[in-house]
Amino acid sequence: MRLALPTRAAVLPVALLLALAGGTPAHADTPYAPLPPHNPYAGPDGTATMHGDTGSSDATPLPGPKAGPLASDRVALQSACPTVLVGSDGYPVALCTTIFGLTPTVHLLDPADGGSVAELPLAKGSLLGGVYAYLDDENRLVAVDGDRNLLRIGHRRDAAGRWELYVDRSLSLAGAVPAGDAVTGVSPDWQGRVWFATGGGVVGTADDRTGTVRALALPAGEKVANSISTAPEGTAVATTHATYLLTAGADGTPRIAWRRPYDRGPGRKPGQLSWGTGSTPTFFGPRTGTDYVTVVDNAAPTVNLLVYRASDGSQVCSVPVLKAGGSGSENSPVAAGNTVLVASTYGYPYPKLPDDAGPSVPSSDRFRGGLSRVDVRADGSGCDLAWDNRVRSAAVPRLSTADGLIHTVLRNPVIPGTDATSVLDPYYYAEVDPRTGAVVRTKYTGAGFVFDTLQMVGSIAPGGVVYQGTTTGVLRITADE
Repeated sequence: MRLALPTRAAVLPVALLLALAGGTPAHADTPYAPLPPHNPYAGPDGTATMHGDTGSSDATPLPGPKAGPLASDRVALQSACPTVLVGSDGYPVALCTTIFGLTPTVHLLDPADGGSVAELPLAKGSLLGGVYAYLDDENRLVAVDGDRNLLRIGHRRDAAGRWELYVDRSLSLAGAVPAGDAVTGVSPDWQGRVWFATGGGVVGTADDRTGTVRALALPAGEKVANSISTAPEGTAVATTHATYLLTAGADGTPRIAWRRPYDRGPGRKPGQLSWGTGSTPTFFGPRTGTDYVTVVDNAAPTVNLLVYRASDGSQVCSVPVLKAGGSGSENSPVAAGNTVLVASTYGYPYPKLPDDAGPSVPSSDRFRGGLSRVDVRADGSGCDLAWDNRVRSAAVPRLSTADGLIHTVLRNPVIPGTDATSVLDPYYYAEVDPRTGAVVRTKYTGAGFVFDTLQMVGSIAPGGVVYQGTTTGVLRITADE
């Protein structure tokens, strides 16, 4: 997922988190297991990164709202808020970008009602510097500001008992990130280093304990338009031309373990924000949780889900997806166990495109929606399309392994049965059965621009609370009690 604004955006054990959430672990026969292993340098699984964990599974061990009526409340922050993370202390931390001024701003939210109790503006830079971040094992937000500084932002109460956000640690990346370039993604590895990738195709590691920064330039012309993912096997990066797995030498210098080019099509598709894959690479698998790496290509007219073995990059399958609706995706695949879910963004009406997006091919099209499920065969011999539909997801879906549901937001047309979109479109929080693709529960959240979820991802917090970013703030969806 990548955001376009109107003007250019101590860890608790899983069992305890589930107990706090009032849920129970998924049944032993669930096909959605295991999740990627916990990264000891990241916050709680499911809420530490935009995509849940450092493997970017977009799956969580936490259940969503319990059965029954739902409530939806809007927290107005005058900002687009694509990243809402929750630390082991239960406090949500949102990284937003103001509508006016485009200033990246960190908000600490009250877990009781979602209101902002503290905020901290960051130096402006590239839009994606205000999108991708993660929580570390001390509940600090790790992000890179517009001055190319790697920041760890903590929260605490001041002498008067008021919450405040503060920069706990800072390390300049200016020696590795060229002027005019900007970091698009960050994620920790299993040695405590922070991996980063820039829009211009520089990949590096930074150790803010020692001040060591090492970098590698990927081939000229390859851009990184989405975030990155880390697993014990290495760091996965998808450029506008290829998917990579990288490892690091003893001194932290990145090196390429494997590279696999993909079909990037004749141009950027409508509803995408760059020419190439829209995927943050997703680690998943039935044995270790990181057996495979998957992305969606940009082939025309039909995109393919590509699955590779993380160990050597050998291809497991290439499966055409999103055939029923619009075949193109700006969103990261959702995956757990042997199952992968892909949501269409083809034709999604972003208010404005990034400056370097280029023309789309075709120049425009309707937002039809689309959701596909693909299963990797148990013996790893290939993959099969389980179902394909036209669910009109307006957010990156989140799969809960606890309640066995896909959580997302639907953008429905004002005129039912059409593919039209308008500024009056209604939005609905929705739960989808991954076994069939059927929508099983919805809750109206609002209509119009202020409720547009703009293909941003929601986070499920302990207590069955869903935090979903919108163009103007955050929705808080709970059981209506």
